[in-house]
Amino acid sequence: MLHEQLGLARRVWAADVEAGQAGVEMPHALERKYPRAGASWAWFWVFPQDHLSTDPRSGVNRRHHLYDQTFQRAFKRALSAAGIAKPATPHTLRHCFATHLLQSGSDIRTVQQLLGHSDVATTMTYTHVLRMGGGAVRSPLDALPGEPANCAPKPA
Repeated sequence: MLHEQLGLARRVWAADVEAGQAGVEMPHALERKYPRAGASWAWFWVFPQDHLSTDPRSGVNRRHHLYDQTFQRAFKRALSAAGIAKPATPHTLRHCFATHLLQSGSDIRTVQQLLGHSDVATTMTYTHVLRMGGGAVRSPLDALPGEPANCAPKPA
């Protein structure tokens, strides 16, 4: 589905390029260092807005990303359509991503970098999933396909 979304976004980007649109706004230092980067596919939005907007500061007409409220409403509709009754938000996906990385053995610094946290203490809040006691310890054999190994001695 992500490949499909990227294909859709790329078609929107290509149409904007064809129409001579300005691309996306770049942070000021990057705009000075790479003046054409904002018009490149690499910087385009994964979830672009369906219309162009005029930047009130610069007067430039360009496409922006989906507003967070638009995405939140679509996420809520998707939960309902999937029959998921538990409360969830787009931020829940971020939390699950971090949690699953830690549960599968990723180191805390890698998770910190992927989440974009400047302070590892912020990332450490996700380590609660690692404090589940002896019952949560998994043997490397658990990851092997097939029936779980019975390592108990056979009765005499």
